Amino acid sequence: MSAYKTCALLLMLLAVSSKCNALDAALHVDAQSGRPIPEHFFGAFFEEINHAGSGGLWAELVNNRGFEAGGTMVPSSIFPWTIIGDESNIRVTTELASPFPRNKVAVKLHVLCRSPEKCPQGVGLSNPGFWGMNVQQGKKYKVVFFARSSRSIDLKVSLTGENGQELASSNIRASAKHVSKWRRMEMVLEATKSDYNSSLQITTTRKGEIWLDQVSAMPMDTYNGHGFRKDLYQMVADLKPKFLRFPGGTYVEGDHLKNAYRWKDTVGPWEKRPGHFNDIWGYWTDDGFGFLEFLQLAEDLGALPVWVFNAGISRHEEINTTDIWPFVQEALDGIEFARGAVTTKWGKMRASLGHPEPFDLRYVAIGNEDCGMYNYLGNYLKFYNAIRHYYPDIKIISNCDATAAPLDHPADLFDFHVYTSSKGIFSMYNKFDSLNRAGPKAFVSEYAVWKGDAGFGTLLSALGEAAFLMGLEKNSDAVGMVCYAPLFVNINDQKWIPDAIVFDSYRSYGIPSYWLQQLFSQSSGATYINSTLKAPTSIVASAIVWENQENKKSYLRIKVVNFDDKAATIGVTIDGLDPNVDLSGSTVTLLTSTNVKDENSFYNPKKIVPQVSPLKNPGSNMTFILPPNSVASLELPK
Repeated sequence: MSAYKTCALLLMLLAVSSKCNALDAALHVDAQSGRPIPEHFFGAFFEEINHAGSGGLWAELVNNRGFEAGGTMVPSSIFPWTIIGDESNIRVTTELASPFPRNKVAVKLHVLCRSPEKCPQGVGLSNPGFWGMNVQQGKKYKVVFFARSSRSIDLKVSLTGENGQELASSNIRASAKHVSKWRRMEMVLEATKSDYNSSLQITTTRKGEIWLDQVSAMPMDTYNGHGFRKDLYQMVADLKPKFLRFPGGTYVEGDHLKNAYRWKDTVGPWEKRPGHFNDIWGYWTDDGFGFLEFLQLAEDLGALPVWVFNAGISRHEEINTTDIWPFVQEALDGIEFARGAVTTKWGKMRASLGHPEPFDLRYVAIGNEDCGMYNYLGNYLKFYNAIRHYYPDIKIISNCDATAAPLDHPADLFDFHVYTSSKGIFSMYNKFDSLNRAGPKAFVSEYAVWKGDAGFGTLLSALGEAAFLMGLEKNSDAVGMVCYAPLFVNINDQKWIPDAIVFDSYRSYGIPSYWLQQLFSQSSGATYINSTLKAPTSIVASAIVWENQENKKSYLRIKVVNFDDKAATIGVTIDGLDPNVDLSGSTVTLLTSTNVKDENSFYNPKKIVPQVSPLKNPGSNMTFILPPNSVASLELPK
């Protein structure tokens, strides 16, 4: 049976009937009761992992654009750059000859061609980007690089398809006098053909020595011109996140402190940023996607930024509390950069970079998963007291889990991370029932089903997570925020699986857990409605009332998950429905498939996505059949 026919049959099973067999479950919903769910409840978490930003959401096409990835012990590797031509016509090495003191490595081309006839195709360098550059016909690409030579130069810059076909090109000619010192070269290439596995090539037929550095190629149609790859940006935007947690994750810590994320190294002109080795996840990042860009991304999404900064701790090192003040000052400076007036030092710098208005930074997290480290508490208190003194309104997040034991230090929220099996996370529906309501709220800042039955993102994972999220809604008086992790994976660098959004140079899709998050996105700022469920332990339900911002109408949404291989007949009774409201527009949304181990893929990206159909005979008393291994969402105008 085809997936389409299966979904059609399952949707038919959801038809309301007054002639059903004995009920397997009974749900009573009091639509007149309720309490508010926090306005910024569901959000997104971005970490530089799996080439999520470098080679992903950040649209820079050139990989290792500054030739720094090989280190400063020159001569060094220029991977993934390759040489065009053989040793009889060109020799390539690296030198500490860059015009930029914070990224000193530059590449030197020693061109040996005695005449154009000897090198008719030209010699030089080629960059494949991040497993291929997606070049599209009719699109424009801005190429920038810095060059120096003792002779006049005649360079050809081209975007070239996998089979060697030229997609776009331009020539740069300059006299020896003009390029005797480093010069910035810039051009716009418009593609005449498409190829998602293209490369950038810089070649010449002219003998001489040429130095190149900081080679960039960016699509000119990024989201709002802010540098974000449009399709991946839209995937995040469709989650309707109310906050954005960034830039990690263990990426914040680094395996060693020398490779930890430091915000001051990621702002200013891109060519002057030093970049750093992402030693946790094993690749170089040029930090084009820096602190300002993260703040801009949050603003573009209409989400509050949640900045996670280093607490003076890496996976293998700790700064003593007596020596932590430089890290504290760095955090204070970062807050000033984000939200300070243009009259302040760092606010002025932000304005000079094109964003005079402050960003709406209300949350900061002191470290990531550092609670067990020896110096964390002492360091934390230094950060906490300084931030509370200068920015008393900012909400501060601790790494310590208050579900295990009450915190012995002040905090507004505490991190809770969980990665477990589908059954494990399903069983956590009641995890926060007994949490002290007078203490700091929980920030479920990383959750997911992983390993084992998670695969690359199965339906079964989404079913378990659905129950967990319903439990968080139920406890939203004690749980302040929640986000899935990780968000992105480039299929060519799967350091961690599963991930909500899978992509390569030109395609993307969401796993079932991604679509599940969309089902819950309207819960932010909604009203949690009291309900009573009598059912087997394999069934969990919740109800909310939310307002559609487009038509300003309110809807009652009832979500039910069936974590069983058998269908279940459920009776729903609703108190408080307005008898005068037209319920003909009621719908049912179903997330399911024929096999709990089913996954989405590039070849079938919507195998498991929410299917919407009319809800038959909606009213205050309904009976419906919930298919096995499914999540259903009933939507009624209120």
